[in-house]
Amino acid sequence: MPPYRLQTLLDMRTRAKEEAEQAFSDAIKALEREKAELQRLMDELERRKRERKEKVAAYLKEVMAKGAGINGMNMMGRFEERLKDEEAQVALEVERQREAVKVAERVVEQRRREMAEAAKELKAIEKHKETWQKQVKHERQQREELNQEEIGNALFLARQRK
Repeated sequence: MPPYRLQTLLDMRTRAKEEAEQAFSDAIKALEREKAELQRLMDELERRKRERKEKVAAYLKEVMAKGAGINGMNMMGRFEERLKDEEAQVALEVERQREAVKVAERVVEQRRREMAEAAKELKAIEKHKETWQKQVKHERQQREELNQEEIGNALFLARQRK
């Protein structure tokens, strides 16, 4: 069988499909990392809120035990505000991470489309090769039949002459 004329293109499409699959896999892994980081930040925020409540309650109990002075209450208020500021900072990081997750999801979807397109292109060239092989086989069969027919005719004519 003669070599397939578009074998180079078939090889290129095969490589493109493999690369698209690898890029999709990498995008999925990146998305999972971003989601894990988001979950970690959300857990951190919840932990800080719990700790703030516990610390404020403990501080209030300590201030009450010593005798509640206006100065002690002001210090407690500043302490609580500082803890709330830290929580707000973590909440801001959570929002940034949510955006990073959205970006990663868009990248995954884009890689999925690229992978589907590469698979479709590879399938088309494979279908072409399959059709070409059938055509070459059919042409070879036709030539073989023609050769057999010519041999048969030659033998027949040779017998007729005797």
